[in-house]
Amino acid sequence: MRLFHNILELTDRRRELRQKATPQEKLLWEKLRNRKLGLRFKRQYSIGGYILDFYCAEKRLIVEIDGKIHKLKENMENDKIRDEYFEKLDYETLRISNEEVDENIDKVIEKIKLHLVKSSPQSRSWGDIRVRRPLSLARRGRAERG
Repeated sequence: MRLFHNILELTDRRRELRQKATPQEKLLWEKLRNRKLGLRFKRQYSIGGYILDFYCAEKRLIVEIDGKIHKLKENMENDKIRDEYFEKLDYETLRISNEEVDENIDKVIEKIKLHLVKSSPQSRSWGDIRVRRPLSLARRGRAERG
């Protein structure tokens, strides 16, 4: 199965979704951006033909914020197909409702942290997660030191 990340055909749509973010997406983005959880999250990132709300590449975690429209039968079936697609590619999808974000954003952040730890085999607690430098940066540092 061929995998495409951020394909050019979806650039305008991703930009539009960022500009028209829901209040819940804006609130969660403020909690995730700039490595506030110790890991880099991207928003409105695409894999294949799907645009993700939030994505952490290092942990292969997708976070989706679901509004009322996701409770419709047809959309629930589409979400299931989408989640199965990502599961086959070894991604984990975490679905969070708008209501959860509105009622208790701190609880949502804790839920995301638990999924980040769960996808980290060597970590036993949130504090154990380490952000590693990409190998290319590590090699560049050694080369510069001589």
